[in-house]
Amino acid sequence: MIKIDNLNFGYSKHKLLFKNMSMQLSNGHIYGLLGKNGAGKSTLLKNLAGLVYAQSGTLDVMGFNPAKRQPQLLEQICFIPEELYLPSVKIDAYLKANAPFYKNFNHEYFDSLIKEFDIPAGNKLINMSYGQKKKFIIAFGLATEAKLIIMDEPTNGLDIPSKAQFRKIMASALTEDKCIIISTHQVRDLDNLIDTVIMLDDNDVALKASVQEITEKLTFKKIKEVDESIIYAEPSLSGFNAVMPNYHNEESRLDMELLFNAILAEKTKFKPLFN
Repeated sequence: MIKIDNLNFGYSKHKLLFKNMSMQLSNGHIYGLLGKNGAGKSTLLKNLAGLVYAQSGTLDVMGFNPAKRQPQLLEQICFIPEELYLPSVKIDAYLKANAPFYKNFNHEYFDSLIKEFDIPAGNKLINMSYGQKKKFIIAFGLATEAKLIIMDEPTNGLDIPSKAQFRKIMASALTEDKCIIISTHQVRDLDNLIDTVIMLDDNDVALKASVQEITEKLTFKKIKEVDESIIYAEPSLSGFNAVMPNYHNEESRLDMELLFNAILAEKTKFKPLFN
């Protein structure tokens, strides 16, 4: 689906945001793209969608170079940005103007998502709340049936019930021929949703691993005291929340926020565990 090879990109020639970045992404996965502010999450998504262009290296998306903006590729990519600028029209008018760009647009699926999200169909888009606008554009994006769905901070502006709806809908949206990439700084919103974690730091990929691989190699648990076996720990009310190598093949649930903080603090300790 996606092959990135020695990608170099920066908004300034003198300061690169990505240096020789390489990785591959496959169909049938929901990837969680994590990183602190300024790590380049949104920029990587824009590179994939052909909205910005790399200085060097190669980027292959479904056999195309996204920088060329070829219609055969664009009709298979749906990019949902963090900031929304919707026109002063009703939903029907928006669909009439934009759905034809996607040859596989599924109107019945769109209608079901609108009902699931409880979006008022008769209102103009510009008059909707920010949360309603976000849910509308998510519904439109999924209904395109694009093979590559890119979401930048999709849960921003959603209340707790809407976030639960989002996770439920996204879990059922994945098919074997689709690749979904979700970028967020609200890492807990991706719990039980993504199957692979990608974390950016220091101009490159700090971690790319499946949830299964992470929980096979690491244990996430509460402990009373910190010892040398602990890779990273954070104080809690009853002791510490800790990450450690999974020496005894224990089963534990991935704590996304704890993993995020641990990689930022102790990158060198994770390198021997993940190639």
